[in-house]
Amino acid sequence: MPKEEEKINVLFVCLGNICRSPLAEAVFIDIITKAGLRERFGKIDSCGTGNYHEGEEPDERSVALCRRKGIPIDSLARGVVPQDFRDFDYILGMDVNNVRNLKNMQPRSSRAVIKLFGEFDDNQPIADPYYGGRNGFELAYEQIVRYSHGFLRSLGLGQAAQL
Repeated sequence: MPKEEEKINVLFVCLGNICRSPLAEAVFIDIITKAGLRERFGKIDSCGTGNYHEGEEPDERSVALCRRKGIPIDSLARGVVPQDFRDFDYILGMDVNNVRNLKNMQPRSSRAVIKLFGEFDDNQPIADPYYGGRNGFELAYEQIVRYSHGFLRSLGLGQAAQL
């Protein structure tokens, strides 16, 4: 974990970086911005363990959900790169396969803490909503909000984030 004065860098990871991880990135940024905590964080980004959607915008259902909630979402899909393990303090996988793949990719010299995002609440994965219709995206959003608050509590920033 970084020193008190250092900014915290967070990377959200799913498989293709078009549904869950860009949604988590956008929601987390929205939460910390509204809570007045944005200055405590440096780089916040998302990527996928696979790079099949490289350069694509988020899934239209993630974008539509964010639009309904008034949350800005602006990212392009990319795959995990070795530099991510040096640049980010926390790499949060959306499911156990993502976490396993990340740990297999992690260089020995990496400073990043890799965790299942759900570890900050109920230890559940965020199910891939790609084939789950609109309700799948709503459920992913609800989990992301809970897990974001749990993550902030784990950093000692939970009180400020309770809006």
